[in-house]
Amino acid sequence: MVRKFDFLVIGSGVAGMSFALQVASAKKGKVALVCKTTIDEANTAKAQGGVASVTNLKKDNFEKHIHDTMVAGDYISDPAAVKQVVENAPAGIERLVNWGVNFDRKEDGTFDLHKEGGHSEFRILHHADDSGFEIQRGLIEAVRRHPNIKVLENHFAVEIITQHHLGVEVNRQTPDIECYGAYILDPDTGKVDTFLSKVTLLATGGIGAIYTSTTNPDIATGDGIAMAYRAKATVKDMEFVQFHPTALYHPGETHPAYLITEAMRGYGGILRLPNGEEFMQKYDKRLSLAPRDIVARAIDKEMKIHGIDHVCLDVTHKDAEQTKAHFPNIYAKCLSIGIDITKQYIPVCPCAHYLCGGIKVDLNACSSIRRLYAVGECSCTGLHGGNRLASNSLIEAVVYADAAARHALSVIDSYSYNTKIPEWNDEGTMTNEEKVLIAQDMREVGQIMSNYVGIVRSDLRLHRAWTRLDIIYEETEELFKRVKATRDICELRNAINVGYLVTRQAIERKESRGLHYTLDYPKHAYDYKN
Repeated sequence: MVRKFDFLVIGSGVAGMSFALQVASAKKGKVALVCKTTIDEANTAKAQGGVASVTNLKKDNFEKHIHDTMVAGDYISDPAAVKQVVENAPAGIERLVNWGVNFDRKEDGTFDLHKEGGHSEFRILHHADDSGFEIQRGLIEAVRRHPNIKVLENHFAVEIITQHHLGVEVNRQTPDIECYGAYILDPDTGKVDTFLSKVTLLATGGIGAIYTSTTNPDIATGDGIAMAYRAKATVKDMEFVQFHPTALYHPGETHPAYLITEAMRGYGGILRLPNGEEFMQKYDKRLSLAPRDIVARAIDKEMKIHGIDHVCLDVTHKDAEQTKAHFPNIYAKCLSIGIDITKQYIPVCPCAHYLCGGIKVDLNACSSIRRLYAVGECSCTGLHGGNRLASNSLIEAVVYADAAARHALSVIDSYSYNTKIPEWNDEGTMTNEEKVLIAQDMREVGQIMSNYVGIVRSDLRLHRAWTRLDIIYEETEELFKRVKATRDICELRNAINVGYLVTRQAIERKESRGLHYTLDYPKHAYDYKN
């Protein structure tokens, strides 16, 4: 089956929906919003902390936000990208509000701002401690109301369509690779349909699910990055995987692990060992409010030193009613497992959280493949550099969705559909035995990435990961060629591709920088050799 849309948007988080709303409102054609599961399941909905933007001009300014972002990124960030996001953030907030997103305000009507690790001022807009859920809710309602947007839930993008599918040999040196749409699996028919588009946008989120423990949902298998890489797009900075320092330690809940927002440390939470001893003074003068990479490595170090599986976050010294009011969902979650955070420490540990790299894009969110845009966590804008500053991700998605929409609208009239694209070859069958193999291989990918390509790395660990992943890759590609495309085997292919990219680019970086810390090339003053 062949379907045609002017704009094909793959992914339904804040990035995909922001873009869809903007291009749909321009009335330049039909928009397909393809969701891997349901429209409400996205990393956006898991974000608790909020959105960073300069709004209090009496105390804050763009220069401070730019400086904080560059420092957190270990000065690898692209200054032009940082400037674009910071200076366009207030307009992005205004768009979110106009779409129906509510942020907490003070009695005088001004935004109630939080402060998080790495920020020099209070500039985090939030909605209690479920800001991402509120943003997702507001955007979903706006998308559902829009007559020009066709929402396709439980549809899975299998491959990006380029000249390769017309029999043209395409490699990474091929000039002017073009995207003509995507092959997308329809769960109702079990068939892979051909979606032709004038413009395609990838907003497929992150890669957390390739690790055994992550704050991301199970769907975060790096699908967009893997598809773009196979289509010969440029992929950059994949070694910079952010591990959130404070996920709730609750064995059995690993996909997703429950996030304890950074705003809780901004509120005054103190990191301690289970015996009550503080430890962050050994690692950074900013203590518990140091950037995430420093805090995550410090916790990892303390866990190894003491042979423990978690540390603790303490807010028992804060006013109990205020704590409940600021963090109602965290309070309720912890209470559900027998922890009253107003009286007891919260057990926390680091887990995979956010990818700073991805599909390389320019200031218009254009990838190296013509007619293919990438926005949100699957993209590498250059904003985050070696380490993302807390709460910069959602605003990056909103700002770059706007840039992509403006650019796409300015050029779409010059594009047409490529009607010569062949339909997907769906021969093959899958047995229950093969499904067991796929599930086992996915578990093995998670173990490889967590054990060898985690918070602290070494050449030995990275090369071991490379070798193991290569074996699984060969087996999976052989299997993929002889079975029908299903979501589980496609996710496995993508997870392996992305794991390989993280590992390879980690091997290539011969230094410790930002989120990439290796024992073979230590840079920082404190020593993690153990």
